[in-house]
Amino acid sequence: MIFTFYRAQGLSVGSSMVEEDKLDLATTLLAKAKEKGVSLLLPTDVVIADKFAPDANSKIVPASAILDDIGPDSIKTFNDALETTKTVIWNGPMGVFEFDKFADGTEAVAKKLAELGGKGVTIIIGGGDSVAAVEKIGVAEAMSHISTGGGASLELLEGKTLPGVDALDEAVDVPV
Repeated sequence: MIFTFYRAQGLSVGSSMVEEDKLDLATTLLAKAKEKGVSLLLPTDVVIADKFAPDANSKIVPASAILDDIGPDSIKTFNDALETTKTVIWNGPMGVFEFDKFADGTEAVAKKLAELGGKGVTIIIGGGDSVAAVEKIGVAEAMSHISTGGGASLELLEGKTLPGVDALDEAVDVPV
């Protein structure tokens, strides 16, 4: 998701995926967040690599480069911001967590969320990759709710009508 926001700001994203049809929306959201004084946190540093593989050569650079993981500055920024939250909805890992070399950001944020979940913060994980990440890291049980329906979850938050939810709303009480 961050690549679209970076491209909307004119940053290079290398070969990372961008939703070209959402660039205007990203620009609008960035402007609205600024206007309302809302923090829209994007990574400030990232891990780049010479190939998409676990044995890739990598280094930490400012966020204006090809993205494979967030860097230590971004991890600190995100974790500091999470300290004051009461509810977190997480959709999408921080990097290529499937490769240990690029899993630091995802692991750090997942562990922070697990810690916060233990303190009563509501933690909602949405999307298959996010679910796989918290399960791989071993913190899934600390989350309040986990759903593999990432795209559907985001659409529900946008206020869109989902057929499955509509069907539940229209269901008649049936004795079991």
